[in-house]
Amino acid sequence: MCDRDGTFYRSFSRRNFIKSSVAAAAATVAVPAHLAALLTPAHAGTVIKATHGSGFCNMGIFLAKERNLTVADGVELEFVVTPSNTEITTMFGAGLVDISMIPYSNFMTLYDAGAPVKIVAGGGVQGCIIVAKEGIASAADLKGKTFGTFQADTLEVLPYDYLKKAGLSFKDVDIKYLDTSPELAQAFMAGALDAICHIEPYATQCVQQRKGATVLSDGTDLYGKGYSDCVLAARVPLIEKNPAAVKAVIKALMVAQSQAEADKTAALKDTVGKYYKTSMEAAVDASSKQPIVVDQRSQTQFIIDRGMSMKELGYVKKLPDQGAFDWSLLEAVIAENKTLYDGLKLKSA
Repeated sequence: MCDRDGTFYRSFSRRNFIKSSVAAAAATVAVPAHLAALLTPAHAGTVIKATHGSGFCNMGIFLAKERNLTVADGVELEFVVTPSNTEITTMFGAGLVDISMIPYSNFMTLYDAGAPVKIVAGGGVQGCIIVAKEGIASAADLKGKTFGTFQADTLEVLPYDYLKKAGLSFKDVDIKYLDTSPELAQAFMAGALDAICHIEPYATQCVQQRKGATVLSDGTDLYGKGYSDCVLAARVPLIEKNPAAVKAVIKALMVAQSQAEADKTAALKDTVGKYYKTSMEAAVDASSKQPIVVDQRSQTQFIIDRGMSMKELGYVKKLPDQGAFDWSLLEAVIAENKTLYDGLKLKSA
């Protein structure tokens, strides 16, 4: 529940985060011992190493792993579990993993630093939710209150935009940065934070477990329905050398989306407990709030536009552009699997 310092939260310097992102994006890096220990020797055949987050936007890749959905195309998906959200970005930027299911905002820090990475498909949409304790009913009520989130995350971009729309800024609240999804949820439920921005199923868990807690924003009030949260990003060397492997992962995500749409209960049974540290009750209630959407081509401009907030927050120096995206492999998978694609409920076209 608490971080390694024995407290719920820690202070944070964006300048230091940007420096670490640049270091991670370098072609050659000194890998910290605690990260190197997470890497396993490569297997024979095509093995794709991946990092992931912990929200429902990752359900597609969780199902792909649990149900071996890449195996039919000759690819083994191997997860590299990271101690914290920051290290997901670090390992991907440093080239220690091939692909990452990552918030678009964290991806931006790597792209801005010059890392050879591209967004190749979608993960999940919506599900970024601002939850506040009893007595806080508006942005104005947040003034002077403690607010928990993650660094350079979509869960930081939403409250930044939410406060900005109300004529406020992060200077009006006491921002606390945490490391993991369970930690952030526990801090709020234990009363250590007045408000948080969290993903599903943890946001629903927080509302259920803290008496009087309310939802201030689910993002749709600012961004509209279907806004992007996390994306599948791949390293350019992999895209160029083994596009078939990337396509296999994208196809597996599409199959996972189809399966989850057809039987959400089975999808939850395969993921709650192992990947989602929450109750089945909370997961069922939250399951419709952050669905899998692999085809997020329609979110290209939305993601680019969020770059302005990331720049104002000090995480990037320049705005992202169309060069951050490579939808060609997704489009190839769609063309090769028309029946599968046509059966998906949520997609760009």
